[in-house]
Amino acid sequence: MDDKKLHQEGVNREGNVLIPNESYSEILEEKIRGIIGELYDKGIRDISTHEIVWEFGKSLEGEKNKEDSITYWCYKNKIPMVIPGPLDGSVGWQLYYFWQDGHKDFNINVMKDEDAISDFIYSADKTGALMIGGGISKHHTIWWNQFRGGLDYAVYITTAPEWDGSLSGARIREAISWGKVKEDASFITIEGDATVILPIMIGSLLKSL
Repeated sequence: MDDKKLHQEGVNREGNVLIPNESYSEILEEKIRGIIGELYDKGIRDISTHEIVWEFGKSLEGEKNKEDSITYWCYKNKIPMVIPGPLDGSVGWQLYYFWQDGHKDFNINVMKDEDAISDFIYSADKTGALMIGGGISKHHTIWWNQFRGGLDYAVYITTAPEWDGSLSGARIREAISWGKVKEDASFITIEGDATVILPIMIGSLLKSL
């Protein structure tokens, strides 16, 4: 595809997925600004990323397709979805733009997220991680687990190469040297496309239940 032409037509490309602006930045601005505006008017000025995800999920209560949303299920079951890099991308821009636009007492409190992770890590008898892709989310998972002696179980799916020295390319065995995964842990790194591998894994798991 011609990416210059896509840009001129207001279409964004992620690999082989095409996302028009009205299905991305425009709808995010409308929805996110509305939700955080309501929170602000209620006096909520300090909120963690996992709490704001619950608010996003709560806002879907009246939507017919709400059960297709991971944020809805996080809200429904009070599962904390922590976002270690909340200001990256379009969602982060909307949060910043709201803060800049006369709401400078509004705070995304990442320390409250760290508290939630800390409570989870130190209270768990054992921990395991299914990591899909790399970057900051993967690192946040293994980083915190070093403070309890490392992960007991780990599955990592990646397409990143190991030889470039990146965190995304680092195999699970490397994390053992840091104490982020236990020496006697059960772990595996799967090299391949998660959109193919993950459905097969989940299907196999459901079949075995």
